[in-house]
Amino acid sequence: MTPDFLSFIKELHWYAIPERTQNTLKRSVLDTIGVASVGRTTAMGCITAEYSKSHWAAGPQGPSARLLFDGATTSPAGAAFAGAFAIDAIDAHDGHSPVKGHAGSGIFPALVAFAHSHQITGQQFLAAMAVGYEVSYRAGLSQHATCADYHTSGAWTSVGVAAMGAKMLGLDPERTRHAMGIAEYHGPRSQMMRCIDHPTMVRDGVGWGAPSGVTAVYLAEAGFTGAPALTVESDGAAPFWVGLGSTWEIDRTHYKRYPVCRWAHPAIDAVSDLMADHGLTSENVQAVQINTFHNATRLAGQRPKTADEIAYGIAFPTAAMLVRGKIGLAELAPAILTDAEVCRIAQATTLHETAEYNEKAERGERWADVVLHLSDGRSVQSKPYLPKGDPENPLSDSEISAKFHGFGDGVMGKDRTNRIEDMVTTLDTMPCVRPLLALICDPLGT
Repeated sequence: MTPDFLSFIKELHWYAIPERTQNTLKRSVLDTIGVASVGRTTAMGCITAEYSKSHWAAGPQGPSARLLFDGATTSPAGAAFAGAFAIDAIDAHDGHSPVKGHAGSGIFPALVAFAHSHQITGQQFLAAMAVGYEVSYRAGLSQHATCADYHTSGAWTSVGVAAMGAKMLGLDPERTRHAMGIAEYHGPRSQMMRCIDHPTMVRDGVGWGAPSGVTAVYLAEAGFTGAPALTVESDGAAPFWVGLGSTWEIDRTHYKRYPVCRWAHPAIDAVSDLMADHGLTSENVQAVQINTFHNATRLAGQRPKTADEIAYGIAFPTAAMLVRGKIGLAELAPAILTDAEVCRIAQATTLHETAEYNEKAERGERWADVVLHLSDGRSVQSKPYLPKGDPENPLSDSEISAKFHGFGDGVMGKDRTNRIEDMVTTLDTMPCVRPLLALICDPLGT
C-alpha cells in the first residue's frame, strides 16, 4: 500500500473534491435515504433490524449507533448490518455499471454508524463518504479483474468501509493497512449470479460486507492484524489505483428510476416508449421479445412468487410497465403477483441474448431492445436502450428529488422529507451532522 494511497485516505478534504463529484455525493445521500426509508418497512428490513437489536448489542464501554429509521441503539456493526440490508431490500439504490454493483448500500449505513461516535461536520461526513465510495469502486474493479467469480458488492464494499472507517477513527498507516486487509479477508465472497438464479433475501452481500468493514476497523484499532488486501496490494491490482485522487470513479455513479435490478431497466424503458408511441394497451399485445445481454437473460422471472423474485426479474417488471404504465412501490407489493394481465404478459415474454449486447456488457454497458408482437399480426420494435440514470443519460436533480419524495413521503411524511432534503442540499455547510442523523434514525411515524 503506497504512501499516496494512505495519504488519500487520511488527508482527503471536501475542498479537494471536484464540484461534479461533490454533487454526486450529495445526490447519493438523498437517494439512499429515500430507499432506506422504504426498505426499513419490508420483511427483509424488519427481520434484520430485530436480529441486530437481539444479537449485535453495544458493549457498556464501547461505541454505539442508532439503526436507520428505527431509533434503537446497537453496536456500530449491528447498525451497519441492519442499515445495509434495509437499503438492499429495495433494489433502487445507486450503483456503478463498470463494477457491476453498488457502493452506497454498504458505505452509507456504515458511515452513519461511525458518525454516531464522532462530532463531525457535514464536509467531514462527505469527505469520508468519498473515500468509502472511491475505494469501494476501485477495489471492485480490481477484484473482478483478478478473481474468477462475479462477487457481490459486499465483497469489495467491505474494503471501502474499512478505508472510510480508518479515516474517521484516525488510524495510523499500519493500522489502516491492517483494517483493509481484515475487511477483505473476512468480507463475504458471495457469488452474485447465485442470487440472480435464486432470488432471495441474501441479495447483494452488503448486509455482511458493511459490518465486516466496520468490525475490521475496530479490530485494527485494537491491534488485530490482517493479511494484505489483494484488491489493493497485489501486482494485478496496481492499474486500478492509478490516478487515485485526481480521477474519480464516483463520477460514474448511476441512479435508478425503478426499484428493480438495473439490468431490466432498458427493456422497461423500451416497452414504456413503444406503448406510448403506438397508442397501445396491454390487450393489443400478444407476446414480448426482449433482446439483451447474457446475464440479464438469467433474470427471467416470468412466474415470480415473492417480491425478491420481482426485484431480480426482467419479464415481470417489464410486464408491469406494459400493463400499468409505471413501476412504483405498488408494483412490488404482493398483490401484483396475482394480477392476471401482468401475469399473462410476463408468461408471454421471451429473453434473447445478442453478441452485440454481450460485447457492450463487457465494457460495463447495459443495453436492450424490445419487440412487441401484436394481436393484429403486426410487430413493432424499439430502438436500443441504455438505462436512464447512467452518467451518459442522467437523471436530473429534480428527478432525483421526485424519486426521493415518491419513496419517502408515504413512510416519513412530507414535513420530514422536506427537512431531510433541505439538510442534504446544504450538508457541506453544516457544522455538525447530528441533526441529520436524528432525522434518518428516528423511528418512522414520529
